[in-house]
Amino acid sequence: MRNLKPSHPLALLLLIRRQSNLSTSTISPHHNSDPSVHLLHQSILSSPSDSIPAVPSTLSPSQISFLLFNLRTSPSHALSFIQRLGLNRLDLPSTATAAVILSHLPSPQPAVNLLRRALTSGLFSNRQIFDSLAVAGRRLKSQPPIVFDLLIKASCNSNRPKDGLQTFFLMKSVEIVPKIQTCNDLLCAFSKQDQSDTAWVLYAEMFRLRIPSTVVTFNIMINLLCKEGKLKKAKAFVSYMEEFGFKPTVVTYNTIIHGYSSRGRIDGAFQVFDKMKEKGIPSDSYTYGSLIGGLCKLGRLEEASALFGRMTDEGLVPSAVTYNTLIDGYCNKGDLAMALRYRDEMVGRGTSPTVCTFNMLLHAFFLEGKMEEVDELIEEMERKGIDHDAITYNILINGYCKEGNAGKAFELYDEMLSKRINPTNVTYTSLIYVLCKKNRMREADKLFEQAENKGLNPDIVMFNALIDGHCSNSNMDRAFTLLKEMDVKKVAPDEVTYNTLMRGLCRVGKADEARQLLDEMKGRGIEPDFISYNTLISGYSRKGDMKDAFKVRNEMLSRGFNPTILTYNALIQGLCKNKEGDHAEELLKEMVSKGITPDDNTYISLIEGLTEAG
Repeated sequence: MRNLKPSHPLALLLLIRRQSNLSTSTISPHHNSDPSVHLLHQSILSSPSDSIPAVPSTLSPSQISFLLFNLRTSPSHALSFIQRLGLNRLDLPSTATAAVILSHLPSPQPAVNLLRRALTSGLFSNRQIFDSLAVAGRRLKSQPPIVFDLLIKASCNSNRPKDGLQTFFLMKSVEIVPKIQTCNDLLCAFSKQDQSDTAWVLYAEMFRLRIPSTVVTFNIMINLLCKEGKLKKAKAFVSYMEEFGFKPTVVTYNTIIHGYSSRGRIDGAFQVFDKMKEKGIPSDSYTYGSLIGGLCKLGRLEEASALFGRMTDEGLVPSAVTYNTLIDGYCNKGDLAMALRYRDEMVGRGTSPTVCTFNMLLHAFFLEGKMEEVDELIEEMERKGIDHDAITYNILINGYCKEGNAGKAFELYDEMLSKRINPTNVTYTSLIYVLCKKNRMREADKLFEQAENKGLNPDIVMFNALIDGHCSNSNMDRAFTLLKEMDVKKVAPDEVTYNTLMRGLCRVGKADEARQLLDEMKGRGIEPDFISYNTLISGYSRKGDMKDAFKVRNEMLSRGFNPTILTYNALIQGLCKNKEGDHAEELLKEMVSKGITPDDNTYISLIEGLTEAG
């Protein structure tokens, strides 16, 4: 061991271990009496920056700070030293020193990553980090102090723009003006989090500090106005932009076109599109994609297809998003042939279908009851290596539940859990629905409880599904317990909730109690609909209480609801049950005179009633 060179890693390790019992409290970053640290420093500098020697694990915080300070003129060696050392070995002062040094590298990313780690560690506040950077910057005589801009960038990358804004004002307090690129990053971060008010505060402060805007700045602010729905102001901002000598770009116009299109104001979107052409700014795939999306949203699919053709004629390549927009539009219309045609064209042009593409088609095929096509799509997803996401599983589970295939639905649910994809309210609602249809109410209650245990808050749809199941099984006590639970959880019942409860009460012959629910419903500010009245009419008619049935019919008429075939069938059935065939025939004539065609149930009730009367 005596023959080891002083720069050999083992020799350095022995020297540092020998000094490890010494107190380091008096060692300053500028001076360290430990010869092993000096040897390590010399060894690092004499090595290529990408192959520095091993760093001993016994280095103290002050020794680390000393080494970093003395590597200040070689940021690349400092970066390699930090990587060898490990970020967990850095305290706040050494983190700040390292960040200042790394800020002088050609790429800002290592410094940003270091600051991001410090911000998200939970060990230090943003103010503590800022103050430590200020101390380190003075000690290292770092000019210009770009590290503060990088701290803001780290805040934005960590989705903590409020910390970034605090840094902005701290910089202002020490008379340091952030770069415009930094301000743009911060504005963009607030925009993404829909914190438009804060973004405008920042923009006003930038104006007061005379930080010159760029085209990017104006585009961000125009996007904010569009998000707020202030589309006229967004268009006016373009003129404001031009007054400052900036020419709007395709991004500027695309932002406004998307703003109009996403709100269904397609005529305004085309006006901006025409203005764009007047200015000689060529449109791109995003321009057409936004317009096509707006047309599809309004159901104007033929126009959307024509615009799509114009887009491809201009040599522009449609994105997967544009294809998906058209596929979704035709799926919603029920035109699966056109939807599949666009899917095939998408593949033919070399654009890979996404999980979103498959989800839309799966949903459409389930609605059409085309189970073979569903299986083919699933097989295609597997061949292409496209994994199911939560939406895929929800579509499949819901589809199989509507088909009554509880076994397949729960098989997919188990698969979902095995892949650590969290079930949602939609998942549980579908499964509860199929259990209720199978009269498996204990399992439905257990699943409802399981959803709550997983931290989900049951919504109105889930409550209604379970209440419907219990009402269908005449478990009215449990159904009303769930209504009380809704109140406790502050989930407001709706007309579906009350209609379901009324139907359940009428099913067990309690039409009067159902009538009371109608009053309770009104007391809660929930307007009864024609289903509410038809349910009560049916309940009274089934009991033969025709006087009350007609009272409800009259109230229904007074509230502006026209009787439906269900109304007439229920009344005719009740009259026939009471052997009032003549009255029933009069009601049939009234029904026909109002343009309502009798169905099989109407005639069956009449025949049975007249037969009994005869």
